[in-house]
Amino acid sequence: MKLPRRRQFLYLAAGAAALPAVSRIAFAQAYPTRPVRIIAGYPPGGSIDIHARLIGQWLSQRLGQPFVVENRPGAGGNVGSEAAAHAAPDGYTLLMSGIGNTISATLYDKLNYDFIRDFAPVAGVMRAANVIDVHPSVPVDSVPELIAYAKANPGKVTMGSSGVGTSPHLSGELFKLMTGVDMLHVPYRGNAPALTDLLAGQLQVLFDSISSSIEHIRSGKVRALAVTTATRVPSLPDVPTVGEFVPGYEVSVWFSVSAPRNTPPEIIATLNREINAGLADPKLKARLVELGGAPMPMTPAELGKLIADDVAKWARVIQAANVKPE
Repeated sequence: MKLPRRRQFLYLAAGAAALPAVSRIAFAQAYPTRPVRIIAGYPPGGSIDIHARLIGQWLSQRLGQPFVVENRPGAGGNVGSEAAAHAAPDGYTLLMSGIGNTISATLYDKLNYDFIRDFAPVAGVMRAANVIDVHPSVPVDSVPELIAYAKANPGKVTMGSSGVGTSPHLSGELFKLMTGVDMLHVPYRGNAPALTDLLAGQLQVLFDSISSSIEHIRSGKVRALAVTTATRVPSLPDVPTVGEFVPGYEVSVWFSVSAPRNTPPEIIATLNREINAGLADPKLKARLVELGGAPMPMTPAELGKLIADDVAKWARVIQAANVKPE
């Protein structure tokens, strides 16, 4: 039977309107049907790259398609982040994101993307601590003694970091703001040269990643005063937290997976479920611990809150300390 023209038009229009929703659901259910790229905004061999490859390998095994890491270094990770932000929101481009993105949101005045606006949180990966190291010649054995020593020598105690705007640097700036001490920041291009000068006694204090300095801490070549996380870390159980002496102080170095805004929620749910399964896997969990961190399973909403809180936190520190990018 032939439908009246108006009824036929409405019937076809309703069907057409339903097609995108149906096709999106079918697409998400089939995901992935081809290789997925994970953009890492840093060179191969760094922490972001290593964790991207670990998660990529796990997802490849679980979802049956290659998850390939693409290194796009430059501008403190912002080159890769911008590329991911402008990619198609189809689940086939992901970003290995982290604390650096929440710092960059304020540190750089002009970015061609907004980390909160242009990305959808997918899953947490790992959380780790920075550590306050001192050379054995520095006459302090605790955080309270370091505070007293720095106040007795304003502007004379050298405080190294792996570079301006890095999490170790801002860990130090937050420490200075919360304790009222004046230490001279000495930025380096990476952890290795900073640690070399600390070992040589040319630097007095270093805010460093645990993975970089843990062997020197264990050998006694440097003295660890405290870790920056809210709780003590298994790899250095006898080292207290900064917060045990400076209430409210906390810095966690963390990595996560993000996707371009408007990525289908069904795809985000699939990735979140599979990544969290990996974080519960004994072998992958052990590997993260070896790298100096702990698994950070989260829902997308929980990760979104962490990101928003960190952006606000680092904005306050950067503005108060007048930190400018190099």
